[in-house]
Amino acid sequence: MTKTYGKSRLPSRHVTEGPQRAPHRSYLYAMGITEAGINAPLVGVATTWNEAAPCNITLARQAQVVKKGVAAAGGTPREFTTITVTDGIAMGHQGMKSSLVSREVIADSVELTMRGHSYDALVGLAGCDKSLPGLMMAMVRLNVPSVFIYGGSILPGKYKGKQVTVVDVFEGVGQHSAGNMSAEDLHELEQAACPSAGSCGGQFTANTMACVSEAIGLALPNSAGAPAPYESRDAFGFESGRAVMELLKNKIRPRDIVTRKSLENAAAVVAATGGSTNAALHLPAIANECGIDFDIHAVGEIFKRTPYLADLMPGGKYSAKDLYEVGGVQIVLKTLLDGGFLHGDCLTVTGKTMAENLKNVKFPEGQEVVRPHNNPFTKTGGVVVLKGNLAPEGAIVKVAGMKNLVFTGTALCFDCEEDAFAAVEQRKYKDGDVIIIRYEGPKGGPGMREMLSTTAALYGQGAGDKVALITDGRFSGGTRGFCIGHVGPEAALGGAIGLLKDGDKITIDAIEGKITVDLSDDEIAKRRAAWKPRVNDYGSGALWKYAQLVGSAEKGALTHQGASAETHIYADI
Repeated sequence: MTKTYGKSRLPSRHVTEGPQRAPHRSYLYAMGITEAGINAPLVGVATTWNEAAPCNITLARQAQVVKKGVAAAGGTPREFTTITVTDGIAMGHQGMKSSLVSREVIADSVELTMRGHSYDALVGLAGCDKSLPGLMMAMVRLNVPSVFIYGGSILPGKYKGKQVTVVDVFEGVGQHSAGNMSAEDLHELEQAACPSAGSCGGQFTANTMACVSEAIGLALPNSAGAPAPYESRDAFGFESGRAVMELLKNKIRPRDIVTRKSLENAAAVVAATGGSTNAALHLPAIANECGIDFDIHAVGEIFKRTPYLADLMPGGKYSAKDLYEVGGVQIVLKTLLDGGFLHGDCLTVTGKTMAENLKNVKFPEGQEVVRPHNNPFTKTGGVVVLKGNLAPEGAIVKVAGMKNLVFTGTALCFDCEEDAFAAVEQRKYKDGDVIIIRYEGPKGGPGMREMLSTTAALYGQGAGDKVALITDGRFSGGTRGFCIGHVGPEAALGGAIGLLKDGDKITIDAIEGKITVDLSDDEIAKRRAAWKPRVNDYGSGALWKYAQLVGSAEKGALTHQGASAETHIYADI
């Protein structure tokens, strides 16, 4: 037998080498793999392809191109899939409790597949919100050479001459309930908003984490930009396959790339683009996989010192496609680097540093999508972390596009999203109310639901700047208005949000980074002493298991100890 690649240190030696692995090799032969293919590195090509949503529907085709790139560079690609839960379809009902949980399932399932079959490297293709961090978490956890590639955004829709996204449809529901949109117009809007495959088209969670993939160094430059239907994506797929083989050859691993500095770069691009608040959950979770403590407060410090530069939906005018057409995330990174807001010495999957990748990038003039670092919309980022007696562990708000950054009002409390949405639909609130949705945290939900249905309805009713909303749950990246999420400790753990009563005076100050309720420490202690834990409806199954394991939003809603407690790294088995 002729060996084409030395496997003395590769995981696949456990399934391909020696007489004792003859049965294992017989399975590989059964799938049409040649002897040369068995002797080559085995490269996992993981996708989140499914027919659940447009986010994922192109990934199977894109994976075939990745496999060609792996094969051209001397590897043997092995394609496999994992799940997604699509937030847009899960939104506004009990299905949303599955969304954040799916991040862990995705990371775990990729880990198990890689471990079980002893693959040597990984290329991951993702579309839906939680699949992007889930795959990146798996890459860092396994620490085999890895390249991430985004499946691409959806094309923007057109409705009555205006560019629209699915968020406009959610807000249309609010307009309809307020009597400002006919059922016929809403029907026309829903048919026009999503005209192609791809992930939601604004700077919502998927596109935010796609920008992160380039900023953190796990994706090839410009690979996040082209919309899903563009066949130009194929070139990036092929090169991602080739790139992972170069990483294998040069022994460059994800933990060489994902460092404290690269995490700070990732947080900077979130701030600069007015990205999703969910990044404050996902960056700490990725950091945990390599043993770095990077919690919501660390993320918030980067947000504070990073200018807001990109006029992207939902707070701005432009879609992900518009950003791609003026140069993509690379121009954001370029101007951040020029302004001293980025670490240029971070290694990336190209084998070069961030500064080297950006050397020949020129910031485009004559466009309005992205501003240069010295002419920002605001000097601080489009996302703000808050803290105070209502959220001692922190909370988060997206302020991109907002004019008023201070709000004082009175609490109107609900113990689940359904009750809050029903009240909003029936206009059972008034200007100056602070709508409280609690018992929706990681443990208490369980699953930490997003509240886009409720926030969009408020905005559609014209109340977006007249009320505020606070929750221990989450918000979609598409949420706009004074909406504060991730409040910790959550209500289910006796946090202050669970002690509020209707009429309590609340102040939110996104300039100073404060969120407070006008109650004395003694009064809060008195209410906590009278508080009793609640039992939710999930006494078994995946959501019950998640509730037993999950930690606070402050740390990223983690379900395991991460690299700080590991005794071995998969890549070294």
